[in-house]
Amino acid sequence: MDAVKLGAGTDMSLLGLFLQADLVVKIVMLMLIVASVWVWAIVFEKVTSLRRANRAADGFDDRFWSGGSLDELFEAEGAKPVHPMAAVFGAAMTEWRRSTRAAGADIAYGFARERVERAMNVTIQREMEAMEKWMIFLASVGSTAPFIGLFGTVWGIMNSFSAIAQMQNTNLAVVAPGIAEALFATAMGLIAAIPAVLAYNKISTDLARLAARLEGFAVEFGAILSRQSEASLADGPAGSGGRARG
Repeated sequence: MDAVKLGAGTDMSLLGLFLQADLVVKIVMLMLIVASVWVWAIVFEKVTSLRRANRAADGFDDRFWSGGSLDELFEAEGAKPVHPMAAVFGAAMTEWRRSTRAAGADIAYGFARERVERAMNVTIQREMEAMEKWMIFLASVGSTAPFIGLFGTVWGIMNSFSAIAQMQNTNLAVVAPGIAEALFATAMGLIAAIPAVLAYNKISTDLARLAARLEGFAVEFGAILSRQSEASLADGPAGSGGRARG
């Protein structure tokens, strides 16, 4: 924006307004600029991580339902998971192996299933907590940034009235800088808040869908393990190396 001179030494460009602003208004603007940059960094990280997690889950679903060995799938992806769904699968298989390795009584399989379900639920909660990191920051910026900008607005208007009182002059050149600072602070607050609110709503919806997908997988996998345990009780003790599609 080209500078507009309303009086001697008065630069009405955006940079000029910032440089000529009162110290308090400068601090407010800097806070909002940092918050805005941080918001966009979080949005980029969340969108990227969600896209990666869903793409990895799609591939895992294909391999899981392909009819391959659960043991082989566990060694390939569950032992050292790199995405949430593999982590849920790995936690379930690890607990299942640990619980049924020395199981010789029928009741052990029932307890094993309970522990497996608990392990999957805990893993889902842990993975979603990791995915939801910094979401509270988006919500906080969305709700507080307009008020922080409003504080800068009030301060700028106070400076304008102070200038009028000191110079006893209501000329536009006297009041314009303070009013411009005030409006600039308000704009900065909105620039930080609007993307934060929109991103929070969108990302929260996507996270809820991912959580539902993980919970659905946990229910399906729990049913598969239950059927395998019933088959094991009917045919005698067996390992966990059954096939994913029963």
